[in-house]
Amino acid sequence: MRHLWRTSLVILSMFAQAEVGVTDSEIVIGQSAALSGAAAELGKGVSRGANAYFNEINKRGGVNGRKIRLVTLDDGYEPDRAVANTAKLLDKEQVFALLGYVGTPTSNASLPKIKEVGAPFIAPFTGAASLRAPFNRNIFNVRASYGDEADVIAKSIVNVGMKTVNILYQDDAYGAAGLKAMQEAAAKYKLTIGATATVKRNTVDVANAVEELIVKKPANAVFIVSAYKSSAAFITAARALNSVGPFYNLSFVGTEALVNELKNDARGVIVTQVVPSPYSAIKIVAQEYKKTMKAAGITSVDYPSMEGYIGARVLVEGLKRAGRELTRDKLVNALEGMSDYDLGGFKVNFTNSNHSGSRFIDITILDSTGKISS
Repeated sequence: MRHLWRTSLVILSMFAQAEVGVTDSEIVIGQSAALSGAAAELGKGVSRGANAYFNEINKRGGVNGRKIRLVTLDDGYEPDRAVANTAKLLDKEQVFALLGYVGTPTSNASLPKIKEVGAPFIAPFTGAASLRAPFNRNIFNVRASYGDEADVIAKSIVNVGMKTVNILYQDDAYGAAGLKAMQEAAAKYKLTIGATATVKRNTVDVANAVEELIVKKPANAVFIVSAYKSSAAFITAARALNSVGPFYNLSFVGTEALVNELKNDARGVIVTQVVPSPYSAIKIVAQEYKKTMKAAGITSVDYPSMEGYIGARVLVEGLKRAGRELTRDKLVNALEGMSDYDLGGFKVNFTNSNHSGSRFIDITILDSTGKISS
């Protein structure tokens, strides 16, 4: 009888200490991203890069003896679907942490549930200030902010002698974040914003925007805060009216998808990037990324999968440092200890008061063939 009592205590203790989404052999991670709709190439890319790295880690035996499984649900880049997905991931799928959400409106809408549960929210594919302030201990941003990107763009516009810029922005939280970022950057560099116009999320209805920004009130440059389909539709329509741009896009646009949509209208289009070029062999992180993708049977490379790969590497490093007795709190503490984590030419710096891991910004310029060059 005494033996049974002690055994029962041990079993109860094991259940009490078990963390959600963690078993002896597995760690379950959740992701809500656009796998369909106007931003599908972004979600597919981030998921592709993360899964390629997790597969590599799993082949080596996993993290502290546990393999990683990524559960990805399609939200179509719509906030309501992201909210439902987040509830499903946390309540039904019982995931340990969340990784690689794609978009500002979808991430913002999911935050109440994430905060309620206290799940770590790592490497969202957005540079919005709303995920940085007020400070939330469970949110870890691996990429630079839209403020960082807008600052670089505004400075580059002024440096080549241009004085005015028009803004096309998506009519949602992402567009509002980008608009505010450029307004602040423009004021800093004494760049005049001539006119603004909007485009609805997941549409290519840009006729009114073209009329306002290209025909009625043209400026020296156009700053675009939208996904690749609407951005391309606007640029192509502007080209038809003999507008030479230049057209500046934030990293979220999805460079490769934008190139594919633009076809012969890519010349002079500029995109800021928040991760190193996946096409260059200069940085070690790019070399290792390519090896990982090749090992996964993926022959093409792109910026979204590069960012997904980097986010997955940051998460795995945090899991390793958190140790075998894994809990959400231990993961958060481990990530906060990554004050100078170098992936090979891309550094991530987290502390217990700063979860904005990088301010890396690069600029790519497209030529008439759509070739991407830094």
